[in-house]
Amino acid sequence: METRRTLLVDAFADEPLAGNVAGVVPDAAGLSDDQMGRIAAEIGASETAFLSDAEGADDRLRYFTPSTEVDLCGHATIATYGALFAEGAIDAGDRTLRTNVGDLEVTVDDDGTVWMRQNPPTVDVVDPDGDGGADLDADRLGDALGIDPAALRDVGADLPVAVASTGLPWLVVPVNFLERLGEAEPDAAAIEAISEAYDAAGVYAFTFDAIGAESTLHGRAFAPAVGVPEDPVTGTASGAVGAYLREVGAFDGDFPDELRFEQGHFVDRPGHVRVRVDGDSVRVGGKAVVSMDGELRVPADDDDEIIEA
Repeated sequence: METRRTLLVDAFADEPLAGNVAGVVPDAAGLSDDQMGRIAAEIGASETAFLSDAEGADDRLRYFTPSTEVDLCGHATIATYGALFAEGAIDAGDRTLRTNVGDLEVTVDDDGTVWMRQNPPTVDVVDPDGDGGADLDADRLGDALGIDPAALRDVGADLPVAVASTGLPWLVVPVNFLERLGEAEPDAAAIEAISEAYDAAGVYAFTFDAIGAESTLHGRAFAPAVGVPEDPVTGTASGAVGAYLREVGAFDGDFPDELRFEQGHFVDRPGHVRVRVDGDSVRVGGKAVVSMDGELRVPADDDDEIIEA
């Protein structure tokens, strides 16, 4: 039975036990899909990143939740490169990352901030009368999120619900006040049904009524359809929401050079994501801190033993 080095890394955080924890397997060469899935289930983080070599790119990353593979995960990417930089395995500078959605550019600053360039964005405003007959008005969304529908109607005229993507689609839902967003008690089955109806990984609800004076907004991300009831701090969603804000003209005057999204406070994992949107270029950035470094015993595919920590 072989062992693989396995990390827990807190992304979009400046200290351990904050932000969004990701599993990272720095050497995934030779692992099968089944083994990677079982490792991710054992680690139990919302996503685990598996790093290997790639022909024609610097690195290859695959991402698994405890229940399925997903094409892209921002916080696990930040976690991987933050951990590699901290231990001196890579230098500051640019790297080309191969993912299931194509090759992406990752840049590591001298201070350890990791920037991930995401795919060119798409933003599709949702007709409140529904897509394919699936009604998606404030009442249905409010019931699914456990938020008073009035909190959604209050901002709906200026900020529409939309499906936004920079590689992984999210249903973006504006809410009027932080208090209403904090009261959310989502119905997982209803959120999953809406996500599937709109081909989205999950629902990202946000408000401009943020906690920090320097923050652009406060967000919460619910993705039960991919096995994540609530993601503390979400890189892929943050990039998509940055593109959404530009597309819907959310700001008077010039679009800000950089946005700061805070998230995770309501699940005791506070963190923040830096977002830059310039034309079709969307980048998300943040730091990462290793909270655990160990070895995981991995049975062969035909071994019936359970993975042991």
